[in-house]
Amino acid sequence: MAKLYFNYSSMNAGKSAALLQANHNYQERGMQTMLFTYSGDHRFGKGQIVSRIGISAEAATFNSETDLINELNRRPSGKSIKCVLVDEAQFLTKKQVIQLGVIVDELNIPVLTFGIRTDFQGELFEGSKYLLAWADNLKEIKTICWCGRKATMVVRINSGGEIILEGKQLEIGGNEKYIPLCRAHFREKKLAY
Repeated sequence: MAKLYFNYSSMNAGKSAALLQANHNYQERGMQTMLFTYSGDHRFGKGQIVSRIGISAEAATFNSETDLINELNRRPSGKSIKCVLVDEAQFLTKKQVIQLGVIVDELNIPVLTFGIRTDFQGELFEGSKYLLAWADNLKEIKTICWCGRKATMVVRINSGGEIILEGKQLEIGGNEKYIPLCRAHFREKKLAY
């Protein structure tokens, strides 16, 4: 029986690496997968899922208007999809999370999603909110704060390394823009330096 999985964490926990490893496991057994990533992330080129440890894969892209079921049905005939994997799942809409549920429930295809739970202000992303509510299986991928405690939050920094407290929720970036923190240091807005 297929399930909807949400693998979540703060920044820099290895979500993309875990997705790529799961994808490799399916492909190594001759099973076809379909990968999705957010269209607004062009850091590594369009339609690329890239891990900081140096592995990558091509993926279909999604934005807030993408119908994920239609995208799945566009696959060439004879290509039976055995698993759908979604990177940057925090950027999914409520409607798209429902579509992933349909893929699981009606097409019996497992869906593995990977994303950040909260933004730099401690607010849930829309995709994360509905995946936390509706996924069959939730798994936290752990990373650590500079103090060694589990990092559950993330702060956004400017080019001078100072914490930014306001701004739009969606701003793509990596280590140059986001730092994972434990809840205590997130509340205190305290960095290691």
